[in-house]
Amino acid sequence: MAPEASPLWAKNLPLDRAIHHFTVGDEPTTDRALLAWDAIGSAAHARTLAKGGYLAHEDVRALLAALKELHGEALRGTITITPEMEDCHTALELALIERCGEAGKRIHLGRSRNDQVILALRLLMREELAQLGEQVIQIALAFLALGKTHATTPMPGYTHLRRAMPSTWGLWASAFAEGLLEEVEALHAVLARFDRCPLGAAAGFGAPLELDRAHTAKLLGFAQVQRNPIDVMNSRGRHEGALADWLASVASVLEKAFWDLILFSTEEFHFVTLPDAFTTGSSIMPQKRNPDVLELSRATCRLLRGQANLVHEVASGLPSSYHRDVQLLKAPVLEMLKNASGMFAVLPALLNGLIIEAETSQAACGNELYAAHAATALAINGMPFRDAYRTVAAQVMTGGFAPDPDLYTGATRADLTTPKALLHDHQASLHTARTHWQECLANVWELPIDQELP
Repeated sequence: MAPEASPLWAKNLPLDRAIHHFTVGDEPTTDRALLAWDAIGSAAHARTLAKGGYLAHEDVRALLAALKELHGEALRGTITITPEMEDCHTALELALIERCGEAGKRIHLGRSRNDQVILALRLLMREELAQLGEQVIQIALAFLALGKTHATTPMPGYTHLRRAMPSTWGLWASAFAEGLLEEVEALHAVLARFDRCPLGAAAGFGAPLELDRAHTAKLLGFAQVQRNPIDVMNSRGRHEGALADWLASVASVLEKAFWDLILFSTEEFHFVTLPDAFTTGSSIMPQKRNPDVLELSRATCRLLRGQANLVHEVASGLPSSYHRDVQLLKAPVLEMLKNASGMFAVLPALLNGLIIEAETSQAACGNELYAAHAATALAINGMPFRDAYRTVAAQVMTGGFAPDPDLYTGATRADLTTPKALLHDHQASLHTARTHWQECLANVWELPIDQELP
């Protein structure tokens, strides 16, 4: 007979339905994203219990077989978490009891829902962040490809939305590739923060039995154990905040590109034409093609910043150790990951499909853009810069300024080679990390219980 669907902490005391609904909230829905990761973490914990002599090998084999099945079912979305179950941990344990009997009741030894959920979240965030990093690299490479194709195509450079100095589409596109490269470099530091195994912290003061935490860490592909159990609890919110801040920072790079392309694709500018697939029409005006993908992407950048602020607000102002407040971090973090991945997925194709209107862009590069270059040239030849500035300003105002643009092209040349090589290095590093994690997690299922870890 299937065990009764009730929370792991239930003690046969009366439970007010309204209070239960409030405290559970959206957990039955939100936690579906954690089920597969909780299954992997539970399998590693079962192996560590066996290594310490706390769980019979026949029980571990039964648990591993059931957890592998449940992991597959979780990935397919066929496991239901009812409100009575409350969360993924209860759903998983009840399923183990149903399939493995007494062994399913033994697996929670040495573990709390506190370190259990942190582990599941950390495994999820580690994998999702690495995938997002690979997506960001693809966007950066698409910017570089655009920059290479139009390395010398002129365009005005703007400050205050006023024409300022000569630029090129190569310089424009390279700027966003360089910005994203900086974000990819920062990503490795965020991933390093996640590279510590929290399991074994239990409720935040360590498990009341000897567990080989280093064994668990190695099983799951972590570089080390997160040593202090109170710090494990204190890191809840801190690590989610690091993830959120990284996504918000990537958004701050991309948002400017979206703004520019919306502006430059207007009829008044006509520097660039957007691919038809990334625009939509008006319901009343037959001639309209609207930059909906760019506008929604721009809004998504602001949404990511708002969700990052929400993460910090929920996690701030708490004393040390675990508090139920942090339950409300799950939804915004999962939403951020979904929103960012959806936006990142469409951007390489958008950039590859842009049509640069070279004639219009070049025609906008009037003589006045070379005023700073001309003043600098006079100063290099001996005239004090302030006098050179006034001389050129007078020529511009009287219509007598006639520079030779060919003399002032050096500053608009972008380095497109160095960032490309660095991006490929980071791409290889992320691929290596993800391959290592996948191999470790495969061993969780397949390695004989008595065999030493590779």
